[in-house]
Amino acid sequence: MNRLARTVAAVALTTLLALVSGCGGSDSGTAAAGAESTTLEKVTYLTSFGNFGRDAYAWVAKDKGFFKEAGFDVEIKPGQGTGGVIAAVVSGQAQFGPIDLTGGLLQMGGGQAKDFVAVAAIQQRTMAAIATTEGKGIAAPKDLEGKRLADTPGSVVRNLFPTYARLAGMDAGKVTWVNGDAQTLMGTLASGSVDGIGQFVVGKPTVEAVTKKKAVLLPYSDVIPDLYGNVLITSTKTAEQKPETVKRFTTALLKGLEYSLANSKEAAEILKRNVDATNPAAAAAELDLMAAYVAPGGSGSAIGTLDSGRVAKSIAILQDAGALPQGMTPEQIIDFDLVPKA
Repeated sequence: MNRLARTVAAVALTTLLALVSGCGGSDSGTAAAGAESTTLEKVTYLTSFGNFGRDAYAWVAKDKGFFKEAGFDVEIKPGQGTGGVIAAVVSGQAQFGPIDLTGGLLQMGGGQAKDFVAVAAIQQRTMAAIATTEGKGIAAPKDLEGKRLADTPGSVVRNLFPTYARLAGMDAGKVTWVNGDAQTLMGTLASGSVDGIGQFVVGKPTVEAVTKKKAVLLPYSDVIPDLYGNVLITSTKTAEQKPETVKRFTTALLKGLEYSLANSKEAAEILKRNVDATNPAAAAAELDLMAAYVAPGGSGSAIGTLDSGRVAKSIAILQDAGALPQGMTPEQIIDFDLVPKA
């Protein structure tokens, strides 16, 4: 019995030492280390604009365990457009969130924002647009003159509008803008209190579901080609101090994006389970429409890539339109060391 007791004790001690050894050591920053850690890193993530189908991929990454596998416990909150997301990320209220790259350039170039960097592309082409419904007399940019539009103050649609108007040959000064937020914009359009709203082109199914009318959209990409759409951002401080953390988070989020586009109906149901107000059919339709904008195209074969040459061209377009100061470079807003490789 004494020999048996000694044997059991030895085995128990060996197991305990192995467990202690496994828990020790420094954080390597790898996905495996994050997944095996007993304590997940808490992260706050903001969506781009409310909780529509276009942002379902974050909820999918959480629901399918992609974030947890990468070592994160993620709280997802609704964003209020480019300006709001930048402010929250820079102030530390959130660690990650998507913004429209053009909107970010405009805010950085105009001195309204700094201390943030883009680390991955969500959409390879801008989805910014003016949305309205049939019967408003709006079929072309020129028709917006004399009309009343609503959007959040920091939205890329609103901030880019003067450039869009100039290149489209219309007078931006003849358009009245009123403030709104992500949750109420569609209802504002449905009520008839405005003629149009700032929106992404993928919002068409949701516009029609809310207004019960056929949607009419004026995509900015028809007038300003080659602009990127949403990009994932983090603070400059986080990018510099925790590069491996940024890479792990980006990989998990893009995994959720890829899964959502391949399984739009399931993604919409996941969003519905987390956001009661979700219309699953409209959410799935948004994801189906978004797929073409996420496809890498000229940037390479992997989603999330960003091409320095394309960004430089976008900057030049905005500079020629008088929307950006001379001297801006892609490296000022993008950390290419952290961007997924093509």
